[in-house]
Amino acid sequence: MVRITFLGTGGGRFATIYQARATGGIYVEDQRNLHIDPGPGALVRMRSIGIDPLKTNAILVSHCHPDHYMDAEILIEAMTEGGTRKQGLLIGSKSVIEGDDGYGPAISKYHQAKPKYVKVMEPFSKVTMKPIEVWATPSAHTDTTSVGFRIQTSGGMLSYVSDTQLLEQVIKAHRKCRILIACVTRPLGQRIPHHLCTEDAGYLVEKVKPELAIITHFGMRVIQENPETQAKWIEESSGVRTVAARDFMSVDFEKDGIEVSDRLKMAQDK
Repeated sequence: MVRITFLGTGGGRFATIYQARATGGIYVEDQRNLHIDPGPGALVRMRSIGIDPLKTNAILVSHCHPDHYMDAEILIEAMTEGGTRKQGLLIGSKSVIEGDDGYGPAISKYHQAKPKYVKVMEPFSKVTMKPIEVWATPSAHTDTTSVGFRIQTSGGMLSYVSDTQLLEQVIKAHRKCRILIACVTRPLGQRIPHHLCTEDAGYLVEKVKPELAIITHFGMRVIQENPETQAKWIEESSGVRTVAARDFMSVDFEKDGIEVSDRLKMAQDK
């Protein structure tokens, strides 16, 4: 079974500044454990529901904006057992690892020396961490080196669309996934450049046709307009089951089913 846990569902400057929603990124537990875009508060959120950061095998950072990378260095220290064991994988856009055009690098040379493998990801590049495979996908964002991710898990293909303008190449790269996670920073009727709004997400979901679509990384406007309302619009327009992620929401999936639950409640009930 694969478990996806949302350690935060907020994104963008002001939702992050005010912590209107948590911003800890997404944790994927499978035969290998991956942390996607660990923004501010990731470590605290992990502790609150009993996820052991030392059991992380890979850290994936889509681009060099702090709501996507802020806790990455301390999580590298966790992944490498305080820097005492050279293990684990760090992958990220060029801006995250090397720096590019005024962005980054987001990860210091000191911390880049700790994992066993560090890789700059460009669209369609691939990393294998048996039995899991990760591909980078195209993105069109203000950080021009930004990428998304496709992850081959034991339960099937998981796609993550980070902050991006909607382009045909983005849609094409995420087809044939079981679960599609999309960062949606703006609600209906409030499109801005280089980000997905609800209408964009609806078109993306309609064309990709996953079994389940999940929207997350909500800007303040989406939070004010109600993410559930945005998800309902996407579901009705696309015909695909769509869920607005909640902080600490978990999605468990195997080859024959997908189940959504509240991980915080599960932790409190133990």
